This record gives sequence, C-alpha cells and structure tokens, in this order.
Amino acid sequence: MFAIVDRYILREVALVSLAIIVVLVLIVVSLMVLRTLEEVNVGGLGVDVVLRFMRLQLVRDTSSLLPPAFFLAMLVTLSRLSRDSELIALNACGIGPPRIYRTLLLLAVPVALITAWFSLVLQPQAAAGIQEIRMQQGEQAAQVAGLQPGRFYVEEDGDVVVYIGEIDRRKSLGDVFILDRRGENTRLVVSDGGQHRLEDATGDHLVSLSKGHRFDGQPGSGAYLIGDFKEYQIRIPGSGPTRHASTKRATTPTLDLLKSSDIADRVELEHRIAAPLAIFTLAVMAVPLVDISPRQRTSGRIVLALLAYFSFFNLQRLAESWLETATTPAWLGSLWYQFAILALVYAVILPESFWVKRLRYRLMPGPLR
Repeated sequence: MFAIVDRYILREVALVSLAIIVVLVLIVVSLMVLRTLEEVNVGGLGVDVVLRFMRLQLVRDTSSLLPPAFFLAMLVTLSRLSRDSELIALNACGIGPPRIYRTLLLLAVPVALITAWFSLVLQPQAAAGIQEIRMQQGEQAAQVAGLQPGRFYVEEDGDVVVYIGEIDRRKSLGDVFILDRRGENTRLVVSDGGQHRLEDATGDHLVSLSKGHRFDGQPGSGAYLIGDFKEYQIRIPGSGPTRHASTKRATTPTLDLLKSSDIADRVELEHRIAAPLAIFTLAVMAVPLVDISPRQRTSGRIVLALLAYFSFFNLQRLAESWLETATTPAWLGSLWYQFAILALVYAVILPESFWVKRLRYRLMPGPLR
C-alpha cells in the first residue's frame, strides 16, 4: 500500500508530531499545575481532587492541542526535507507535491479520528466532570463559610445551640455538641464525629452525627432518658435556597447537540467538529508553505505560515461569535474560516507556482523568453 518514500515521510511526520505533542503537553501540564496549586492555596479546590481535576482538564484540552501540533510537525518535517535537498531529489524522481499531499492526507485520517474521539466524546465528559468538581467545591466552601470549628452557634432564639470542635479537610466534623430545647423536653447530644451538608432546596444546614450519646429530659428533674445512637440528624436553618451552577453547553453530549435546533447548541457542535476538520485543512495548507528548493528565499513563506497559523485559530473564535450573535447567516455556519484561510494562502502563493510561471513565460514575446 505504501512505497518506501511514503513510509519515510509518514515516519518523519509522525515522530516530529509525537515530539511536539509531548512538549505541548508538558507546557500545558506545568501551567495547569501552577493554576491548580494556586486554587488549592486559596481554598478553592480540595487536595483530594487535584489529580482528578488535572486529568480531566488535560483530556478536555487535548483536542485543541492535536491540530496545531500536527500542523507544526508537517511544517518542520517538510522544511527539513527542503533544507537537505530531499524534496528536490524526490521531485526529480517524479515524486512531486501531489504524492506528498496524498501521503500527508493518509496520515491525517487516523489523527483526525483520534481528535474526533477526544473532541466529540471525551471532551464533554471531561467538562461535565470538571463542572461536578466545581459544584462540590462550591458547596463545601458554602458549608465551611457557614460553620467553623471551635465556635458555638445559637439558632432559633437560643433554642438550638451547636458546637463543633474541628472540621478536617474532607469536611468531616469532630467533637460535636448539640443542645436542642425545641419541644417539651430538652435534648442534649454529644458525638465524636459526623458529616455536614447544605440542603439546596432550603439552604438549611443538615448535621448528621454517628455513634454518640443522647440525653432527653427537663433541667432540674431526675427523669432523664439516656441512650446511645448510631445516627442522629439535626437541621439548622440557613439563609435560603442555594443556587445551582448553570449547566454549560460544553458538558452537553454531542448526540444531544445534534438533535437541538438552538443556535448556541449548533455553535458548540461546530466548535467540536472544527478540531478534526482542521487536521485535513492544515495538512492541505502545509505543503505550499514550504519551498521545494533551499536556494529560494524562505522568509516570506515563514511569515505567511505564522500569519496563517495565528489567523486560523483566532478567526475560529470570531466565526463562532458571529454565528451566535447572528452577525453571519445561519446557513453559513462557523466553519467557513478554515476554507477562507486555505483559499487565502493559495491565492498568495499562486503567482509563485510553477504553472503560473510557465503560463507567463509562454505569454511573453519571443525575444524576451
């Protein structure tokens, strides 16, 4: 299926792609570690979820790393082949740009499939996991803000008094004392530990104790009921219903986006499709951005490659924003920028192509040839 030349080009591009992906992942992970440790330091993220949080972030961002890594790998590989005059040798043997196009597109197929798997399947799952962690951390932050260790809490005009000796990093309670004067009898509860959660519907604090002692009776009277319990729960009125975190479209499964007619859902769907489609667009774009001969001036094409690279990914955000705000018509979608950048690159390079030069040569008067 593949000739020696095809396998050679595939191997070179694959090795450079792998190296660039590893470098990009290391850079992203290092930045991610700094941001995550900063959140842990300010109390916005628990220590117990740091590794899972970072893993989900890396899975979510992988689909956006693969297209630029593949594009850079093709440019680096083809530039190296041009610098070593290997492209000239291949061209002299009849292996020109069409053959290189075919080889790169064959490599682009598995890369695009992997990118599509990350973008369409794993990315919304990772985004949902990150949102779940954010919601849990927000709820725990609200709990800690409402209850602090070493303090007495008096509620309902003094009818309920709660003391919590300590709250560990997992938000478990220790050395809990509860005095409840509601009802006919006074109730005293002591426990070595328990859990606390915030009820979303009412905003009340629910303190659940385990393995403690309970004393029921009237002060000054010897008629007291003493008993042990395995579980005990008391409700402390809060400040009102809590707000749930809004569901982001990034967490919506791709199949649900396909069924939706909302323009915002369509923007999110095309945003996910853009990553695997960009693999093929960038593969077609990379070949003309590299000069075959090392004797030709390469500064112009290097600048063009940089402009095309930054314009490609920056214009994506503009196209999606324009579609969502109805600046561009719905029938146009938000993927047009890929074909626009590709056409612009070919329009700039077209005057320097072999066929245009040959046509100009034939149109010139005879003595000037």
